[in-house]
Amino acid sequence: MFVAKSIAAEHKDLIHDIAFDFYGRRMATCSSDQSVQVWDLKEDGEWHCSASWKTHFGSVWRVTWAHPEFGQVLASCSFDRTAAVWEEMIGDSHPNERKQSHWTKRAMLVDSRTSVTDVKFSPRHLGLQLTTCSADGVVRFYEAPDVTNLAQFTVNEEIHTKMSCSCVSWNPSRVHPPMIAVGSDDPNPAGGGKVQIFEFRDSERKWIKVETLMNITDAVHDLSFAPNLGRSYHVIAVATKDVRIMTLKPLRRDPGVMGPMRLEIRQPAQLEHNDAQVWRISWNVTGTILASSSDDGYVRLWKANYLENWKCIQELKGDGTSVPPTLALHRESQQSQSQGKSQSSQDSSMMDSFSRSRYLAM
Repeated sequence: MFVAKSIAAEHKDLIHDIAFDFYGRRMATCSSDQSVQVWDLKEDGEWHCSASWKTHFGSVWRVTWAHPEFGQVLASCSFDRTAAVWEEMIGDSHPNERKQSHWTKRAMLVDSRTSVTDVKFSPRHLGLQLTTCSADGVVRFYEAPDVTNLAQFTVNEEIHTKMSCSCVSWNPSRVHPPMIAVGSDDPNPAGGGKVQIFEFRDSERKWIKVETLMNITDAVHDLSFAPNLGRSYHVIAVATKDVRIMTLKPLRRDPGVMGPMRLEIRQPAQLEHNDAQVWRISWNVTGTILASSSDDGYVRLWKANYLENWKCIQELKGDGTSVPPTLALHRESQQSQSQGKSQSSQDSSMMDSFSRSRYLAM
């Protein structure tokens, strides 16, 4: 059973994002108060704020950690049209500052002309790369040629998606070509699919759009690729007014055939949240449990069985209390039974009308 714990954050405005580091013992939070805070998990099991500083001149939408191989490095993005890279330094120049850490700005990325809505570091095997997406529909890829000099992040490529971008996610798979998914928060369903999939083609050294998820027409607030542990296909979760679980299976093609890789797209699950908007989703390290947070004040944990049937295994309230897994499952079973009863009543009414029509015909 998962235990919910409430932390008295010291932010003075809305908290927009929370990110855990690789080991899960540090987390960073960002807020509309223009600041980022770093929290450390102590031996007593409590979270303590170890750093807090102003990072931007507008609301900070997202924060993310780099792999620890590159040091203690954070990236943040903001409404002020910039993204920033931060590194933790241990002070030893003064006896009073010995073993005390402070965060230093290493790079400021100022290429966007509109709000930078998301920022993500690439998986470790791709080196120290960073991608950002903006409200004007531009996705930018940055890379640090020298990982020891974080002040030199250069733009490798720009993608114009022709939609208002709200979130981006890297595919962590090491055995497939680099892939990202970009989501849009455009509320107009007539605008078409709100998730685009891009793949990096090594022969052309550029990113190619390989698919658009046309069945997702609602505004997308977050999306996340699941860790790939030997699967031959990709799994991505998309947060809209509910959560969609999508599978992307690469299709084989002849060696002489040119063009982008084709994907077989399936939607094995649609996870309802009682008509509440879902804002953030996150996978566990094995990609077997999905956490979702919605504006009804709940964090829900979802898990699939071997038949790909997804169930809510626990609900955690925003006040720090939790709903036992049995109660969450009971509530879901009641909903399924009520849906089944309504369906059976519809079927019986259809059968009655069919019988009456046959009687009248006789």
